Amino acid sequence: MSTKKIVLICAGIVVLAIAVTAFIFMSEPTAQREGATREMAMLVSVTRAEAGNFSPSLLATGTVEPVEDVIISARVGGEVVRRSPAFVPGRTVKKGELLLQIDPADYRNQLELRQSELLQAQTELDVEMGRQEVAQQDLDLVGNQTLTPQERSLVLRQPQLNAVKARIKAAQAAVDQAKLDLARSTIRAPFDAHIITQNVTTGSQVAPGEDLGRLVGTEKYRVILSMPVSRLRWLRFPDSENEKGSSVRIRNTAAWPPNTFRTGYLDSQVGALDNQTRMARVLVEVPDPLAQTTAKGKPELIIGTFVESLVEANEITNVVRLNRDYLRENNKVWVMEDGKLSIKEVEVLLTDNQYVYISKGLEGGEKVITTNLSTVAEGVAVRTERDSASHNNPTQNDSLN
Repeated sequence: MSTKKIVLICAGIVVLAIAVTAFIFMSEPTAQREGATREMAMLVSVTRAEAGNFSPSLLATGTVEPVEDVIISARVGGEVVRRSPAFVPGRTVKKGELLLQIDPADYRNQLELRQSELLQAQTELDVEMGRQEVAQQDLDLVGNQTLTPQERSLVLRQPQLNAVKARIKAAQAAVDQAKLDLARSTIRAPFDAHIITQNVTTGSQVAPGEDLGRLVGTEKYRVILSMPVSRLRWLRFPDSENEKGSSVRIRNTAAWPPNTFRTGYLDSQVGALDNQTRMARVLVEVPDPLAQTTAKGKPELIIGTFVESLVEANEITNVVRLNRDYLRENNKVWVMEDGKLSIKEVEVLLTDNQYVYISKGLEGGEKVITTNLSTVAEGVAVRTERDSASHNNPTQNDSLN
């Protein structure tokens, strides 16, 4: 290649480089001036912490069971000749009301037989007493200086008299037993009861000990509640038979209308932990469970139902009450102080279904932040809607400040 061509190529490369460089500088973006911005405080909602004395409601769950629950059985055998129309499942009966009648004919005959045996024994006693008088007269005539006490007893027929008296006692016991058998042929309700099962009817042949049906008392049912052992100290149990324990509101959320409940009272604690849950068990008595007298218009309790209960605990004094949703992780509470967020660690005395009761770390009247924040730091600026409104309108008063 000639020198002239080489010079032309080099000159072209230089011109092209100058053109590219000029284009890059001419197309470079120009910086724009912007105004300074001010970081805004986070908008939150707050509520006042409430201090005072409170009676918590402790939530517990349990099962409805009868207090009186019996299987009635026959004490004597025979044919059932009568069944009360009330002796069917679901019906109620009063104490002493007839349920079943076993054929009493055989037991009446047995009673008459035993009574005749008693009468015969009493007649033998009268005859023997006459013989006693004759023996005493004969002894008086011959004299009794040479007789031993045993010989004198034999002469006066004392063994025969004792034998007759023994037969009278046996005959009287047989009469009493016959009367019991006759009375037991009539089966009556042992208490005001609700019929759960009925296993026999008119014409059935029953034997002693046979299961005739199941009855439960209608005066009261009980609910066996399970709760942590630590909560037992807040409960009040009765000290005497006439005293009532803490009030309990019982709810069946699956079957009853909203805001419907039955009222019961703490009766006692079982005294043994549940083998599986290791929780304490307490008994709650519910009067008139079938809503027949004092609780008319209330829903009936059904045996075996799983229910929720709100147990009224003893009053707690000098604590701060706060909605449990506002207690943060690790027993922390977010508080608004002078427009800044403060994280306080509190000591929780008790937690119930809705509130936490704080004994230390929070004072009544403090502004607790209720808003859930994604990032939280001590001292970060916070504000409320009322604060913003007061800033825009200085004449407006902020009731929280």
